[in-house]
Amino acid sequence: MEKETDDRLTAIEVKLAYMEDFVNQIQNVAVEQAKTIDKLQKEIKLMSDRIREMSNTMEGDIPNRKPPHY
Repeated sequence: MEKETDDRLTAIEVKLAYMEDFVNQIQNVAVEQAKTIDKLQKEIKLMSDRIREMSNTMEGDIPNRKPPHY
C-alpha cells in the first residue's frame, strides 16, 4: 500500500514539474508578445504622425475642388 502511495506521489510531482515548466514557457511567450505589441504600437504611432505631417504639408499643393467626373 505504501509503495502505491509513493508511486502516485511521484507521478503527481512529475506532472507538477512539467506543468511548472509549461507555465514558465507560456509566461516567456507572453512577455515576448507584449514587447512585440509595444514595439508595433510605437511604430504605428510614428507612421500615423508621419502621414498626418505629410498630409498637412501637401494640403496646400492639392487644390480643393471636385474631380472632373462630378
